[in-house]
Amino acid sequence: MAKRKRRETFGALRKLPSGRYQASYVGPDGVRHNAPQTFDNMTDARGWLAGQQTKILSESWSPQETRAVEQARLGRTETFADYAETWISTRTNRFGEHLRPRTATEYRRLVKGPLGQFAGARLSAIASEDVRSWYSALISAGTKTQAARAYELLKSILATAVADGRIKLNPCQIRGAASASTGKKTTPPVAADLQKMADAMPENLKAAIMLAAWTGVRFGELTELRRKDIEVVGEGDGTTIVVNVSRGVTHVTGQGFVVGPTKSEAGVRSIVLPPHVNGVVIGHLKDHVTRFPDSLLFPAADGHTHLAYSTFYRHWDAARRAAKRPDLPLHGLRHYGATRAAVAGATLKELQTRLGHSTVAAAMRYQHTAGRDEELARRMSELA
Repeated sequence: MAKRKRRETFGALRKLPSGRYQASYVGPDGVRHNAPQTFDNMTDARGWLAGQQTKILSESWSPQETRAVEQARLGRTETFADYAETWISTRTNRFGEHLRPRTATEYRRLVKGPLGQFAGARLSAIASEDVRSWYSALISAGTKTQAARAYELLKSILATAVADGRIKLNPCQIRGAASASTGKKTTPPVAADLQKMADAMPENLKAAIMLAAWTGVRFGELTELRRKDIEVVGEGDGTTIVVNVSRGVTHVTGQGFVVGPTKSEAGVRSIVLPPHVNGVVIGHLKDHVTRFPDSLLFPAADGHTHLAYSTFYRHWDAARRAAKRPDLPLHGLRHYGATRAAVAGATLKELQTRLGHSTVAAAMRYQHTAGRDEELARRMSELA
């Protein structure tokens, strides 16, 4: 049995059963560090401690170098992939919550995919020129959006590594890399396009197109809507329908469908449906949804499990082609609803609330659409 540690003016010594001495100290990082080897006598052990104290006092002590020596002693080297996995597993948001399952899965995909070049590298071995070369290759291949996401993740992980004292500087120093885009703009459909797409969908999914377009809900929010989330007030021409959004569903590899909170706290919202869409929704509730409060509005073929995106996409792709809009992504329907609200005169705050955005930055995009500009120009002409 090793004897208890001897108190020293700096650090601690412990005599091992073998008769040799082990030295350790608590560094500026608040972590106890052991000497990479044991010593024949107490004098040598104290000499090593004195050397470490001198480094600390002269500010030449480095947590990176210290950990590298310790890992080498243990016969292992921490790689970027190792550190990234720990980062993903322990990462929390500003509310103290762990990453959503879908987000964690996506981050792991990026680490294994676009960031795979760095997987086996030591954190300290990733240099700025390596990052620039890697990023340049990605955008040259035409994957600008994915490059931006991967770069943003790499930068965030390495920023934490700097804070943890694993590396001295973050090698991700490319200005604007995290916000790069393909430059492609989504042209929202016009009313005639929307109607053609709805008509081309199966009967049980026509209302899904109209709800996605006129409420701006995300796909995961749309496919988690249940009868209890649709509030019908009044009758006849005085009917008001409110769509209450409080949950979303995602499909996680290995876990299946996972129901959880909306993308952000702002995602919990109540959206009043434009009256001209009331009939479509009421008809859908009557013909395709059971009377149980928890019944899904748009379930899979079995009637009770969530609708997979791949299943919906087959019908959606045929519908957009029928409307001669094969370029339109499903997100274009959300864009449509936001644009219509902006043209109708919605303020930034109203758009932010309706779409469930945490900030007004995204809502601002819809205040500067072509439709909005045309409406403003028409009103300016009337004033003249």
